[in-house]
Amino acid sequence: MTGTDTRTGPVAAVPPRELPVGAAGWRVRLWSGRLSLRLHRRTTVVCALALLCAALTLLVSLCVGAYPIAPGEVARALFYGTGDRLAVHFVNQERLPQALLAILAGGALGVSGAVFQSISRNPLASPDVIGFNSGAATGAILVIVTLGSGAGAVATGAVCGGLGAAFVVFLLASRDGVHGVRLVLVGLGVTAMLGSVNSYLLTRSHLNNAQSAHVWLVGTLNGRGWSSVRMMALALLVLLPAALLLGRLLRMLELGDELASGLGVPVDRARIALIVLGVGLCGVAVASAGPIPFVALAAPQIAAMLTRAPGVSVLSAGAVGAALLGAAHLVSGQFFTALAWVGDRVGWLTLVDESQRNNQLPVGVTTAVLGGVYLAWVLFRRRGTGRA
Repeated sequence: MTGTDTRTGPVAAVPPRELPVGAAGWRVRLWSGRLSLRLHRRTTVVCALALLCAALTLLVSLCVGAYPIAPGEVARALFYGTGDRLAVHFVNQERLPQALLAILAGGALGVSGAVFQSISRNPLASPDVIGFNSGAATGAILVIVTLGSGAGAVATGAVCGGLGAAFVVFLLASRDGVHGVRLVLVGLGVTAMLGSVNSYLLTRSHLNNAQSAHVWLVGTLNGRGWSSVRMMALALLVLLPAALLLGRLLRMLELGDELASGLGVPVDRARIALIVLGVGLCGVAVASAGPIPFVALAAPQIAAMLTRAPGVSVLSAGAVGAALLGAAHLVSGQFFTALAWVGDRVGWLTLVDESQRNNQLPVGVTTAVLGGVYLAWVLFRRRGTGRA
C-alpha cells in the first residue's frame, strides 16, 4: 500500500503483513497456499483432549459390559477377528458400532448446536430447545408408523421434519431480524405443539409401530448396527467440511446483520445455508439415535468455556459433543451394573432385580439428567448477575 507521510513525504509500498501467530496459535496453508487456516492454540489443545477422551470412552466401552472382555482379547477381535467367538461378536457387532455412533452423533449435535447458538446469539438456541429435534422426531415417527423402521426412510423423514420445523420457527421469529429471545420462545411453543402431534401419532398407530417409535423417542443406541454408523459417517463426511468452511461466516454474523453485510457477507444466503446445514446435522443424528437432549445445548458452551476464544468454535463444539455423548453412552451401559454392585455391597438393599443387571439405560435418559444438572449449575453461577 502506498501513501504520503506529512513529515517525510512519499512512503514505499509495504506488503500486507500476516496476523501474528506466536503464542496465540498456528497458521496452516493447504493446496499450495491457496487456502490458509489459522488455528487457535488453546482451541487445538481442547479439541485434541476432547477427541482423546472420546477415544478412551470407546475403548472402555468395548471392554466392559455383561460379558467382560480383556483389552488383549479386544485387540485381537478388532484387528484380526480371532479369539473367543463371543468376544469377536460382542466387540465387532454389538459394542463397536454403538460406541462409534455415540461419538459421531455427539459430534454432529455439538456442531449443530454451535451453528444455531451462533446464528441467534443466544446460548439457549439449541436444536433440542427451539423445536428442530421435535420436528425431526415428528418426521421420523410419521415414517415409522406408516412405512416401518428402515434406517434410510427414517433418516429422510427426520431431516425433512427438522427442515419443516426450522422453516416454521424462523418464519415466525424473523420479524425485523432474528432475535435470540424471540427465537427461543417461538421454538418452545413449536416444541410443545409438535410434542402433542407426536403423542397423537403414537395413539393412532399399530401396537408394534407405536412401541418401536416410543423406544426410539427416548433416545437410545441399543440395537444400533453398522448401517446407522455408515449413514452417520457419510452425513458427517459431507456436512462437517461445509460447517468448517462456513465457520468464518458464523463469526461475522455474530457481529450483527448490518456490520456483517458491510464486511461483504451475503447475510440472508449465509443464514439459510447455515440453517440447512445445522438442521441436516441434527436431523441425521436424531434419525440415528433418537432425539437426544442436552448435548447440542451444552457442548458449545463447554467448548467456549474451555477454549476461552471469542465466539463459538464449530470444531471444538463438535469434539466436546463427541466426548459428552461417548461418556454418556458408557455411563448408560454400566448404570444397572453399578446399581447391582452397590446393592450387593450393602447387603440388605436390593436396587436392581437379577433380570435387569445386564440391561442398558437409554442414553437419552442419561443426557437429560446431566442436562438438568448442567442448567442448575449455570443458573447457580449466574445468580445475582441478571443474565440467567
